[in-house]
Amino acid sequence: MTQDELKQAVALAALDYVKHKLTRDSVIGIGTGSTANCFIDALVKYRDEFRGCVSSSEASAERLRRHGIEVFDLNSTGTFDIYVDGADEANPRLELVKGGGAALTREKIVAACAREFVCIADESKWVETLGRFPLPVEVIPMARSHVARELVKLGGDPVYRTGVVTDNGNVILDVHHLHITSPRLLEEKINNITGVVCNGLFALRPADVLLLGRQSGVETLRARD
Repeated sequence: MTQDELKQAVALAALDYVKHKLTRDSVIGIGTGSTANCFIDALVKYRDEFRGCVSSSEASAERLRRHGIEVFDLNSTGTFDIYVDGADEANPRLELVKGGGAALTREKIVAACAREFVCIADESKWVETLGRFPLPVEVIPMARSHVARELVKLGGDPVYRTGVVTDNGNVILDVHHLHITSPRLLEEKINNITGVVCNGLFALRPADVLLLGRQSGVETLRARD
């Protein structure tokens, strides 16, 4: 199968996983990116069986609305049952790197409010050690140079993502050449740099379930200690 076909396969697997949990009052958290878009498109046929969604980006919110699915402000929903989103990398502990679509902060907020986080990804995203994909860091614009210098001290090579402004009005630094052996520790260290809004490590709040699309089929994985 092609990568696009694998994305479609995991989206359908996620729909099968989620649909049995839906009630008329259910709110589903929706992520951002091409794999999340596949899930949104598949979700349409069940739009009358749940209340609506909260979205991690304006792009996903618009896609949901075009499909006739109501989008709620997270402040009005509070905690909800399930969040479905993709990832740029996932390891055996289901710690993730996210943020290729520049929605990492809102994704992390939505994940924090979900009782269950279901990650959907194709096999190209599976790694034993995070860091092959550059780690996105959302930064207050005036702090960009300061944060970059601090990231260099942590062993990274930060590159400004030119022309990208997040939904929060901030900028992205993509940190190359990291070999992330302690994701939770690094997540905390980067978040403690003044001027950082959020970084793309989802280690303090990893996924609960990973639906991983392989050529042999979709695997359902839970975190290994």
